[in-house]
Amino acid sequence: MAPPAQSGGPRREISTGDSRYTLLGTAHVSRASAEEVTDLIRSGEFDAVAVELCSTRYQSLTQPDSMARMDLFQVMREGKAGMVAASLALGAYQQRVAEQAGIQPGAEMKAAVDEAKAAGLPVMLVDRDIGITLRRVYHNVPWWQRFSLISGLMASLVTRQDISPEEIEQLKEGDVLESTFAEFAERSERLYQPLIAERDSYMALRLREENGAGQYRNVLVVIGAGHLKGLAQHLEAPAPANVGAERERLDTVPKKVRWPRMIPWIIVALILSGFVIGFTRNPQLGAQLVGEWFLINGVLSAAAATLAWAHPVTIIGTFFAAPLTSLNPTIGAGFVAAAIEMTMRKPNVGHFASLRTDVASLKGWWRNRVSRTLLVFLFATLGSAAGTYIAGFRIFERLITM
Repeated sequence: MAPPAQSGGPRREISTGDSRYTLLGTAHVSRASAEEVTDLIRSGEFDAVAVELCSTRYQSLTQPDSMARMDLFQVMREGKAGMVAASLALGAYQQRVAEQAGIQPGAEMKAAVDEAKAAGLPVMLVDRDIGITLRRVYHNVPWWQRFSLISGLMASLVTRQDISPEEIEQLKEGDVLESTFAEFAERSERLYQPLIAERDSYMALRLREENGAGQYRNVLVVIGAGHLKGLAQHLEAPAPANVGAERERLDTVPKKVRWPRMIPWIIVALILSGFVIGFTRNPQLGAQLVGEWFLINGVLSAAAATLAWAHPVTIIGTFFAAPLTSLNPTIGAGFVAAAIEMTMRKPNVGHFASLRTDVASLKGWWRNRVSRTLLVFLFATLGSAAGTYIAGFRIFERLITM
């Protein structure tokens, strides 16, 4: 069957070695893009298809019920609760766009996967894992910009205004990550690099790895239009001396500096020293310092859990646990609060199944037991952290004024 005449999304053809790559720039919220992908694959011109997906997004696209197998305890134990919450918030943004645009974002990627499988063609997943990209974004920007990113993401949940035509147009040029953070990416080289430039390079490296021996002669590469120029430049340039090593570099989250890990232990040592000094000066003063520590830390953490609509037993348990866990950096108040919440209100299969739909609205985050448990974990953690610093300064103030 002859290939269809070129129309629709922008294309670039790159020949390297014995292989030819047809880069198709698609719009992530365009029905026309999904139809174009379908027509190209059905033309019989290609012997492999590459898509701008990672394994995580591929699983989410092809197995929508994968959330039902999520182990909440493992997520929190591995410190991924914030990452999961951010991914759900991005998904909520996608859902709102889908409602307005009349097509699910990523429909052209699903069409590429489905048509390739139907034609018996191999599918190459060439994008970097979304979790690694988010962590590299978080690591690469200064702390004050991190707050702006997080607050902007959360604000998208609070507002119920329609997505503007300009925002939808941005989605047509990039993906949900880029459109969500577009305002910052345009102003920040630190954000642009991990979010866009590194992914262009990463996808080129993955194509070279997957097709290193040139076993596929004609490869259709389905990517967002915003990546077309960058990916083409990387494919046209000479390959790195060690493709695998370069790809692994982009696949690694930079290690944190060691000394900040000591800060919680230093704070604990200072708090305990304050108690000792207080009791040494006056047993009554020492008892007052311990009482204020428990009261401030417990109240703030319990109040934060209350904001997450935690179960009454969870709130009480958090009140007593926070002052103790704050003196033991190996376990957090949020983890204890979430454990109690899951005991009192254990999520069932239905809550996991409806998770992505529920988090599309602000109320849904509190209504769904899975997302509410994440909120209990995050809120109680923040409340305990605030209590630790406020109570710590209070102890210091009492000691220097007595």
